[in-house]
Amino acid sequence: MLDRALAVLQILSAAGPGLSLAGIAAKLALHKSTVHRLIRVLERHRLIERNSVNGRYRLGLKLFELGTQAVSQLDLRERARPVLERLVLETSETVHLCVLDEAEMVYLDKVEPVRSIRMATSVGRRNPAYCTAVGKAILAYLPEAQWEAIVRARGLKAMTPNTITSFVELRRELVAIRERGYAIDNEEIEEGVRCVGCVVRDFSGVAVAAISVSAPAFRLTREKIKRIARLVTSAADGLSAELGFKLAHSTS
Repeated sequence: MLDRALAVLQILSAAGPGLSLAGIAAKLALHKSTVHRLIRVLERHRLIERNSVNGRYRLGLKLFELGTQAVSQLDLRERARPVLERLVLETSETVHLCVLDEAEMVYLDKVEPVRSIRMATSVGRRNPAYCTAVGKAILAYLPEAQWEAIVRARGLKAMTPNTITSFVELRRELVAIRERGYAIDNEEIEEGVRCVGCVVRDFSGVAVAAISVSAPAFRLTREKIKRIARLVTSAADGLSAELGFKLAHSTS
């Protein structure tokens, strides 16, 4: 019974935008009464729906909901790991994968280079979104009302002399991030540390994570930021593509 129900979905997927009951029965080589029982079950669960105008059947929105949930439940950390390891080899600096949780960034993964001076971060650590490269990278791609609500929930507390503490200045910064394609933490959360971050988007374009390269400011100089940014952007774009996002154009 389940095999037959799945066969109905596969037929409608391949033969869309719609088929009649007789058409489905013919393709399955089953009696129409049998197919009708299958269709009633699938309709009840919104897996298929009937066009009220022509009476033909098509795939239902429930499949879209299930597909969206399946994509969101992909093991992001597992998929990102090769990308992070490659980025460490390219930059010789610490690389992070982070996600937004309410007003904070949660560090899902961290890959370190073989260096004597490393970043004092750890998987599971949380930092405010507004003063981190990964956080600003994600905020920049959220609707203004959404990022404002997120930031107001936490406030714009000064973590260092470089921290952005004005909504006007933060809005200007987020516009600049969208224009150049990456975010910079210029010693905003910790003095002596700079980061470059880029957003990771899923198949629908939603910002689901961010990747960053972090280093002591004396190593990640202003002159090196553009080169590092190209590598971070390439890594984030590659992971986004793996999640199904189609880039309209490459970011420079």
